[in-house]
Amino acid sequence: MKVAVLYGGVSGEREVSLTSGKGMIEALKERGHDVVAIDFHPERADELLTLQADVVVSALHGKYGEDGRVQSLLEMAGLPYTGSGVLASALAMDKARAKIIFAAAGIRIARDVLIETGDDIDAKIVEWGDEFPCVVKPAQEGSSNGLTIAMDETMLREGIDKAFACDTAVLVEQYIKGRELTVPVLGNHGAEAALPVIEIIPKNEFYDYESKYSEGGSIHVCPAELPAALTEEVQAAAVQAHRALGCSGYSRSDFLVSEDGLAYVLETNTLPGMTPLSLFPDSARAVGISYGELLERFIALALEK
Repeated sequence: MKVAVLYGGVSGEREVSLTSGKGMIEALKERGHDVVAIDFHPERADELLTLQADVVVSALHGKYGEDGRVQSLLEMAGLPYTGSGVLASALAMDKARAKIIFAAAGIRIARDVLIETGDDIDAKIVEWGDEFPCVVKPAQEGSSNGLTIAMDETMLREGIDKAFACDTAVLVEQYIKGRELTVPVLGNHGAEAALPVIEIIPKNEFYDYESKYSEGGSIHVCPAELPAALTEEVQAAAVQAHRALGCSGYSRSDFLVSEDGLAYVLETNTLPGMTPLSLFPDSARAVGISYGELLERFIALALEK
């Protein structure tokens, strides 16, 4: 097939997207596809409206790539594309709105306070209270960009300023000390299935940018060594999150399991990383799905959708 690969982009996750895209391009060429590589930029969005391809494989991460905007252009162009549609992409990218949907679906979430541009920050800090440490992060960023673990009110205020430099909305969230898990989901509506759970053990205190993307930054244990009941719980919750948001094709949901054994969903990624260090390919390999075969499944699901 003629396959267009979108990668790069202009978000804070550009470097990760470049690496994901290069891996995808190489693997698709090896499998005999005619690959057109597009380093996407919003100023050249018209390129997509005239693009001639059988399918578009997206390796974009973050704003302008994972938030529904590129997906809407591809819809207008009538091009099938990998990953979720416009609404699911937009909802998953907005962590605050996604958490509302998760809670309505009965999936456990961490306590949070949302602060948006124009809000009274002092009042919001009073609303949060004195629960420290806490997590401060932009509502619509990934890869831990703009994230702070605040130990007191001074750090909380500094973290809010840092997060607002990345976004117009900030989440102050309950800090959960425990095990970090992630669960990939593969399939379209009605036929979704969770892949093996991965436990992430970062070398740093928490799973920050360095831990995610540096060689040796974290250890991935797959399948995670968990009680069977907990494995089933987080896999079911990942599928439930995928469905609640209306995702299609594939997604990956991240969880924290507290020291008392409660699993909290953090977020769902609609275009998770596909670099050599990425989690989704690790989980797929554990059930015998190679990197190249995984991409073929993404394409088949896009055409099916």
